[in-house]
Amino acid sequence: MKKKILDYFTIDGAVGGNQEWFKNVVMYIGGCAAATACDCCICLALHRGMEELYPYDVYALTREDYVNFSMKMKPYLRPRVNGVNKLYMFTDGFGAYLAHVGRTDILMEEFPGERTYEDAAEFIRRQIDAGVPVPYLMLRHKKTYYKDFVWHWFLCYGYEEQEDGLWITVATYGESSTFSLRDLWDTGYEEKGGLIGIHIGL
Repeated sequence: MKKKILDYFTIDGAVGGNQEWFKNVVMYIGGCAAATACDCCICLALHRGMEELYPYDVYALTREDYVNFSMKMKPYLRPRVNGVNKLYMFTDGFGAYLAHVGRTDILMEEFPGERTYEDAAEFIRRQIDAGVPVPYLMLRHKKTYYKDFVWHWFLCYGYEEQEDGLWITVATYGESSTFSLRDLWDTGYEEKGGLIGIHIGL
């Protein structure tokens, strides 16, 4: 059974950044897309040498710098009434930030939630094996177990193949969680989220 967890980062003991640090009320409530993009940038800056993605010292991460960075990301992935609830909103917004910092070699692929679990598992495996975390949007879910992840962007940075399918490791709100992708993907609702594939140097 294969397992791969990407190197991530911590800030003041938190796994990744934390939306609950945001002082801006709108970002505190609806800044999950921006926070996910910020975490992506830090991961790529720290572990792939793309330091221009993060405007502060990536080797001395602080909560204050992270909050300031989120406000720089806000115009690109601004919270709105229904949230950043479409994949293209993320790829358009994050793509504009990447272009702003001169990384036109980073492309994004939208993987809609209507696709099968098997395709989603293969997509995540391929991205993690390439050393790139996967932004994940979940809109609704029939199980209250996932209530903290409803209408929410978070970042997948690892997987493990088990007998019952693929389990994924994700970060959000400064914490790491592990879920059965099969269970998470089967939301029970017609309105789906999806995944974002980040491709470097294509």
